[in-house]
Amino acid sequence: MLRRLPTREELAARIAEDIPEGAVVNLGIGAPTLVANFIPEGREIIFHTENGMLGMGPAPSARRLDPDLINAGKQPVTERAGAAYFHHADSFAMMRGGHLDLCVLGAFQVSENGDLANWSTGQPGAVPAVGGAMDLAVGAKEVYVMTDLFARSGEPKLVNTCSYPLTAPRCVKRIYTDHAIFDVTRHGFRVREIFGGLSPHDLEARTGLKLHD
Repeated sequence: MLRRLPTREELAARIAEDIPEGAVVNLGIGAPTLVANFIPEGREIIFHTENGMLGMGPAPSARRLDPDLINAGKQPVTERAGAAYFHHADSFAMMRGGHLDLCVLGAFQVSENGDLANWSTGQPGAVPAVGGAMDLAVGAKEVYVMTDLFARSGEPKLVNTCSYPLTAPRCVKRIYTDHAIFDVTRHGFRVREIFGGLSPHDLEARTGLKLHD
């Protein structure tokens, strides 16, 4: 157990540990893109980008930066040996056709039955930013979420029922947060791993949720 709360980089590395050998994976815009930088040495993971690349590598050093080589979030990336490029429509066909083993997405809310809300808070004036999240959430074989457990307002992002517009229903399998890792089960959230010396009781008290062993 990590006796302190992890940094985003450490959480990304923890997610990378759980991605199986040979998986084809899409990383959502924002913090999930960090996962590509921490794949364990010797493990082959094939990263897919929404804008038409298969075989994305980690972020480049300043010397290797190529302004024409970017991910869907317009961040510079590298390419692995054997990388392929294709039309945006073909990329979405891969996503929608069930050809991705896993995606890692951010979230505003995740409900205890696995509903995902990650594109709008529904607030007046908020800019919607769904991108390809709906396609990934329903097309990938498994969906992991990487997010802080609490919003800036202090409200928990894990909830009984989402109050924000849904991206997709019943799609999330696991949530990696800065306080703990949770699995979504038919009985609700199950605590898989806890950080910072917290207990399941502490998490229940702070989130208002019933957590399962």
